[in-house]
Amino acid sequence: MNPAPLTLPAPDAADLTQMFALAPVSLWLEDFSGLARLFARWRAEGVHDLRAHLRADRARIHQCTRELKVLQVNRRTLELFGATSQDELLAGLDRVFRDDMLDHHVEELVQLWSGALAYGSSTVNYTLDGRRLDVALQVRVLPGHEATWDRVLLSLEDLSAREQARRALQRSERYAQGLFEHSPVSLWVEDFSGVKRLIDEVRAQGIVDFRVFTDVHPEFVERCMAEIRVIDVNKQTLTMFRAPDKATLLQRLPDIFRDEMKRPFTEQLIELWSGKLQQQRETVNYALDGEVLHVHLQFAVLPGHEEDWSLVQVSLTDITARRKAEAYLEFLGKHDALTKLRNRSYFDDELNRLERKSTCPVALLVIDVNGLKPVNDERGHRAGDALLRRVGEVLSKAVEPPATAARIGGDEFALLLPMADEHAADQIVAQIGALVALNNQFHSGDPLSLAIGVAVSLPGERLEAALHRADKLMYTQKKAYHATAEHDRRRD
Repeated sequence: MNPAPLTLPAPDAADLTQMFALAPVSLWLEDFSGLARLFARWRAEGVHDLRAHLRADRARIHQCTRELKVLQVNRRTLELFGATSQDELLAGLDRVFRDDMLDHHVEELVQLWSGALAYGSSTVNYTLDGRRLDVALQVRVLPGHEATWDRVLLSLEDLSAREQARRALQRSERYAQGLFEHSPVSLWVEDFSGVKRLIDEVRAQGIVDFRVFTDVHPEFVERCMAEIRVIDVNKQTLTMFRAPDKATLLQRLPDIFRDEMKRPFTEQLIELWSGKLQQQRETVNYALDGEVLHVHLQFAVLPGHEEDWSLVQVSLTDITARRKAEAYLEFLGKHDALTKLRNRSYFDDELNRLERKSTCPVALLVIDVNGLKPVNDERGHRAGDALLRRVGEVLSKAVEPPATAARIGGDEFALLLPMADEHAADQIVAQIGALVALNNQFHSGDPLSLAIGVAVSLPGERLEAALHRADKLMYTQKKAYHATAEHDRRRD
């Protein structure tokens, strides 16, 4: 047996009045009948598009507003707008409904014009002391008054705190986005969750030494690289990698991350395996035009994503110029700047290294440029330097590692030929002679002429001693050259 439905007595007028007065939201009872008559007149005058009609003359918006009569407001309304009484509030309505509220009001009027007797919107009002109020507005023409609009109930819910928070969040997001987009370094937001999944699968297989695993399975590193998903990049990234837009960059990621970067990426995986979620290292990438980019990489799994690595930030600072400068300084530390051959310091180190290794035999060639002083005296040091550069061209082509070609003095050069006997040394001398002849064909002006002394280290002999023998033989050749040159001058 079903119980009889509970019937509650309808609230009487006093209850309704009290409910209106004490409602926790702002309530307004208004009379829109003047607005209804105004709309009727405009329709009779041929107005069809109210929105265009109002925006053509903003005074018409104020005309509509003046036709709205406030009959009663509740206590929450007075509190919300900072009024001590309804009379004070009504006297200050021009301060309550103003500025950007009027643009919202146009859309509300259009809804009424279109026949909507109940609608809602978000709008802006102002307290009597000028504080902005973001409110949710609900409007309803009360039943029985649909023809005249003489009783309309409005409710306002104060959304100011929420809207302020939303605007603050928007400002914060714009600020963060601005920092990201306009950062002077390349920034990448990436998803490493696929990499995390692959590493977890390997760990589940019982692998303990991940470094050995990557050495044995280099294809695993490539699989991990393929699992990285790029979410976003900033403007500096496009500039740095010579990309016209993000779409092109993302399509050509295999052209950027390749070759030399695989070893540093392997080290990055090994550190991730060990739980290091913040890392930095120097690595190599490639611009889309093929240029090698040396970069300082900083990697961090962002807070809150430690369990799945789904949000990672990578910053890349271009250090290519620095690396080129370092490489050049390193080059200068081991090379002669003029001839591009090894310098005396490197030659001495190599000589000592071969001595310590007891390398035998070692062929040593000491070489001097014939006729350099007259060239310097008569045509200047620029011409002499050009002759020395030509020696560098010849000797760099005459030998290759492990042999060493070095400039050991002003116009003196030396060759170190590990494990070379007399026959091999004679072949090098012949090759140098052929290269000198070829070089003289391609260079006009002073012919290149070299005095060469050759010695091959004997068992138990110090390499310094063999070098001294080669030096003496070179001077013997040089004396013969000068004697011949003097004889030719006297005959002329």
